[in-house]
Order: sequence, then C-alpha cells, then structure tokens
Amino acid sequence: MNRPFFFGLAPVDRQRRNFLDVHTSQTRDGGRQPAVLFVHGGPVPEGQLPRPRDWEGFNGYAALAAASGLVGITFNHRLHTEEHYPLAAEGVAAAVEQTRELDSVDSARIGLWFFCVGGGLAADWLASPPDWLGCVAWTYPVLVPPPDWSGDRERFDAVTAASSAPRLPKLLLRVGDEYEYFAQTQNDLVDSVREHGGDLEVIELPETEHGFEHLGYDAQSRDGVDRAMQWVSRILRR
Repeated sequence: MNRPFFFGLAPVDRQRRNFLDVHTSQTRDGGRQPAVLFVHGGPVPEGQLPRPRDWEGFNGYAALAAASGLVGITFNHRLHTEEHYPLAAEGVAAAVEQTRELDSVDSARIGLWFFCVGGGLAADWLASPPDWLGCVAWTYPVLVPPPDWSGDRERFDAVTAASSAPRLPKLLLRVGDEYEYFAQTQNDLVDSVREHGGDLEVIELPETEHGFEHLGYDAQSRDGVDRAMQWVSRILRR
C-alpha cells in the first residue's frame, strides 16, 4: 500500500476561523508563534470540492509546520480562472490580516509559501515587503503570467518584483519533471536574485515531478519538503 506523502506526523489541533484553518501543535506552550500561510495554486473552478483548505496535501504541509513550531494556515482564495489573479490577491491579503490578528500568532513573524500557479501572487509582497514578512517560499511555481495573458502581467511578475526585496529571505523548491514555462520562470528568478545579490535558498528535486505530494510517499521528495520547512521555521524563529 502506498503511504500518504505526509505520513507519520503528530496529531495537530485544527480550528476553522472564518475562511482560515489554523493548525497548531497539540503540545504547544500557549505562547504566540510565527505563522506560515500556504497559498494554493489553480485555477480551481468555483464550486469544485474539496476546496484547497481541505486538500490532504495542504493539511499535511500545515501539520508539518505545526510540528516545526509554527502556526500553519490553509485557506481558499479566488483563483477560479486565469483572469482571477486580482481577486486571489485580495484573498491572500485578507488571510494575512486575519492570521496576524490570531491570539496564537506572533504578528511580527509571518511567512508566505506559494505553490504552482499561485507563485505570481508573491509579487505584491515582494514589491513592497512589510516589516513583519519574514520570508517567501515557493514550491514548483510559475512566477510570471504567460506573455499572451490579458491581465496586469506586470503586477504579478514575481521575478521582477524579487529585485525590490533582495534582503528578504526567499526559498525555491523546484522539481526536475516540470512544465517548460514554469521552469523558465524559475531559472529567471534564480538569475535575477543572484544578479542583485539577493537572498535565495534553492532546493532541487531533480528526480521529482510537479505535484509530487499527490503521488504518495517518496523519501527524496519528503526530505526536500522537510528541509524546506526547517528553513522556513529557522528563518521565522530567529
């Protein structure tokens, strides 16, 4: 039998707060902790079930965050089609605001972790990073909308925006079996950040494919995710 990707994690407390799910360790001491918000990709058609906050993979990431001494946040934004990036960005901003108001969260230490097509939603935060933003992470992202996209491509260009925040710690987890355009934008991010002397940690999973968490346990992939979470926890807790 295939094991689920996030097997073996300790049970966590999961509370539903409006459109957030708040995941904390059952052994936490009650103090305020840093939080990481997991920003899903898409597009996710309106009405599709389960919603991203209930996806097994995202609950796994949130549980791993809780086990790492963080508060893990899952939520739904409104990236129902490629035209919905502005609505999705509003959803991310609202989720951040609600997270920072939680009694369990240290509002001065927040991380944002973007996945897949949600990668470009990081651009707003990179263009003008707030003081409380401790880090930005991506897993197999596309970082720039395609050239023929009809929306505000400049606003959601995370590659260009990253040059505005060279000192902000950033992490990129990328896979070997990737969509060609996604991989191109990831290469562009690495080149841009290094050109500006920026802070970027890269975790390579050369034998892994896009969306690997949905395919069951794989030791190398899980090790890469564990290393990524350890990096996020270390940055936010320092």
